[in-house]
Amino acid sequence: MEKRLTRYIWTHTRAQQLWILLVVAVSMIPYFLSFDLPKQIVNGPIQGAGFDTPGATQLFMDLNFDLPWIGNIVLFPGVELTRMQTLYALSLVFLLLVVINGLFKFYINTYKGRLGERLLRRIRFELVDRILRFPPNQFKRVKGAEISSMVKDEVEPLGGFTGDAFVSPALLGGQALTALFFIFMQNFWLGMIAAGMVAVQGVIIPRMRRRLLVLGRERQITARELAGRVSEIVEGIGAIHAYDTSNYERADIAHRLGRIFKIRYDLYQWKFLVKFINNFLAQLTPFLFYCVGGYLALQGRLDIGQLVAVISAYKDLPGPLKDLIDWDQTRQDVQVKYVQVVEQFTVEKILEPTVQTMAVARPAALKAPLAAVNLSLADDSGARLLERVSLQIHPGETIAIVGGAAGGGDALAEAFARLIWPESGKIVAGGDDLLELPESVTGRNISYASSDSYFFYGSLRDNLLYGLKHAPYKAAVYEGPGATQRKWEVLEAKMAGNPDFDTNSDWIDYEAASATHQEDLFAAILPVLDTVQLSTDILDLALRSTVDPAEHVDLAASIVEMRHALRKELEEEDLSSLVVSFEPGAYNTEATVGENLLFGTATGPTLRGRAISKNAYFRSVVGRTGLDSALFDMGYSIAENAVELFSDLPPDHPFFQQLTFMTADDIPLYQQLVQKLKGKGLDQASEEDRSSIIRLSFLYIEPRHRFGLLTDELMAKIVDVRREFHDGLPEDLQGAIERYDPEHYTASASLMDNVLFGRISHKHADGSKRIRAIVSTLLNTLGLHEQVLAIGLDFNVGAGGKRLTSFQRQKLNLARALVRRSEYYIFNRPLPGLDHRLQDEIVREVLNLVKRNGHNPAVVWVLSNAGLAHIFDRVMVFDRGMLVEDGTHATLVENNGIFKDMVSS
Repeated sequence: MEKRLTRYIWTHTRAQQLWILLVVAVSMIPYFLSFDLPKQIVNGPIQGAGFDTPGATQLFMDLNFDLPWIGNIVLFPGVELTRMQTLYALSLVFLLLVVINGLFKFYINTYKGRLGERLLRRIRFELVDRILRFPPNQFKRVKGAEISSMVKDEVEPLGGFTGDAFVSPALLGGQALTALFFIFMQNFWLGMIAAGMVAVQGVIIPRMRRRLLVLGRERQITARELAGRVSEIVEGIGAIHAYDTSNYERADIAHRLGRIFKIRYDLYQWKFLVKFINNFLAQLTPFLFYCVGGYLALQGRLDIGQLVAVISAYKDLPGPLKDLIDWDQTRQDVQVKYVQVVEQFTVEKILEPTVQTMAVARPAALKAPLAAVNLSLADDSGARLLERVSLQIHPGETIAIVGGAAGGGDALAEAFARLIWPESGKIVAGGDDLLELPESVTGRNISYASSDSYFFYGSLRDNLLYGLKHAPYKAAVYEGPGATQRKWEVLEAKMAGNPDFDTNSDWIDYEAASATHQEDLFAAILPVLDTVQLSTDILDLALRSTVDPAEHVDLAASIVEMRHALRKELEEEDLSSLVVSFEPGAYNTEATVGENLLFGTATGPTLRGRAISKNAYFRSVVGRTGLDSALFDMGYSIAENAVELFSDLPPDHPFFQQLTFMTADDIPLYQQLVQKLKGKGLDQASEEDRSSIIRLSFLYIEPRHRFGLLTDELMAKIVDVRREFHDGLPEDLQGAIERYDPEHYTASASLMDNVLFGRISHKHADGSKRIRAIVSTLLNTLGLHEQVLAIGLDFNVGAGGKRLTSFQRQKLNLARALVRRSEYYIFNRPLPGLDHRLQDEIVREVLNLVKRNGHNPAVVWVLSNAGLAHIFDRVMVFDRGMLVEDGTHATLVENNGIFKDMVSS
């Protein structure tokens, strides 16, 4: 990258800078005229110069000049005006000049801002582009938060300075020199005073501000380090909680904040001292003008108009001068920041841009074989991971790599994926060095998966198909205002040196996924999901998801039909009692008291959770029916029973898992509450205590908790209150609850809840498992399996995929590699968390999957379980960074070498 910021700016904005400098030069003309006009107004119509007699007139706007050999040229003969008319005319010209100068400033500042934003966009893109070309080992040395902080925050001032780099000194310097020149024209000595003060400010202030630059650099570095430290806390929060080091982290952060505070406090002190001196010098000059200029005016050596004009001109001198000094400080500051950024982003062995050139057409297959030639690998400390290994992998081979964690097989797999670069030797594909081939060739012909997976924030589908997004294969179509907006975006991208790729285009390589278009893509990826046994997980995610029936009209209608099909299926299998349905006129014993009262799903905050007990309308209904007293008594009994049964148990006792209305932490609270309310009724309890007690009754389920508190009479009363509650529901609460309707889809409920339209009975120990099996079968029978699975693919995996379990992340990572058709599949212990039986099933299914449809890729699998090696064509055994055995499974077993010991152990 260019070392000097001004040269970088000039290189990329030369034409725009020359244009704006021309505009600045032209703007000096009306700027100068605005200085001379106050003198003409004071000396002319106000003091009467040229209007010696009543009714005298003068020519206004007489524009003529003499040229050699040509003579006098008259542009405008002028207009005869009286003294009063001249006053008004000159005043209007002054106003016009104010407007013109303002418009020049508006255009210049707007143009500078646009120019700065373009270059800021260019710099940020260039930095991210360099991050994408960093060698793999560089990412082990930098903190992501620090790098992102530099791209986001530290280059921000560079964009603001871009427009000012050449324009500001020209504009501000021009304005200052114009004002100074005008003062000299009025009086030499006043001009010398102004020039002297300008020289003093120009020397003293910049010297004092050097300290500000030093403090500014320290502030920037400490702030960047703080961002990196906070990022470490977020990423290592598990270790912090596990080892009780949160207070150590607090101490470290407090120390860093204290250091930043000290730097910023010193910065403020010095900054305002400089500002005080600068302002003092700026105000000292008018004092001298009044003294010296007044003296000269009294002596008759300076007229009043000139003095007013000088003071008026000097009024515009400190501003540009101060801004010019600020510009110089900003220039030095941003140069330092730019150098720091360049240093951080200048690394050795960075990839050439041509390696990552985008290729829309599918590249040719890698030449065979894929081979390691005298390959040696080392980690960042210099320790050898692999020592002079040579081997070949031919198309169609399935190779198992076995060995310990430090054997070297893992490192070899990473080298094939270009995640580790050779210390010596090389990896070749048919003689071509893998590192010299474009990523469009290696990145599409070699698929890699390991246990170290990362997923981007977004849907499960986006992450599953991420390996297919190589180029915009089909451009997005824009119409009307959208087309105009897109043209503007393309133009601005080109002006800023950014590619004009459109993320709204279709980036999916359907051919690589064995599909032809978006419609048959799902059918192509479904076998992959089944192979890694991820379909069941995605189906569970889908059944727990909510969908908008307005967007999925057919699916919502089909789910309602499936609801009835489920009832019929349960009846045929004599399992009608497995699900207790919601009936408008009946109490659902498997649902909570709260669910029975609402008989619907709360869609707004006014009736959701604890808010319902505070809702005025709800309280009025249960109050006038007397149900509040019954619920209070029930809640008190629940609290009393819970305290008696669980108060002596440790917090981690499994019995607490059966409580839905109370946690182990709540026991002491309710223990005090029971003592406090003993022998008291609803009316004697405080509002807060009443709410805490009634809340317990809302969460009570008789078949689950079995305290014997729900009588037939109470259940009938709850149904009556429910009816009264819904019949009188005020208009402002109409949209706050979605009632259960057996013939309609409940938008605020999950897919599973819509299918069940009830609750699973607690009488059946394996009820949930049996229901899921029946629901899964019905989805296939009714042809809804793929639609529901597609809903699961919309599940947001969260930051880094952390909303998925570790097993799900491992399966998804393997599926992401298998979704695309490649010449070589490199699997580096991708499933370490799964048990051996499940690993065995998935490995076998993966090998069968990649060999289908006449495709015959090579598969290299670094195994966590050496017992699976027999299903591969060839086995490589690594030990202490060396390839010690290579052959078929049967051959290696017969050799009685290290491999036999691994298998037998």
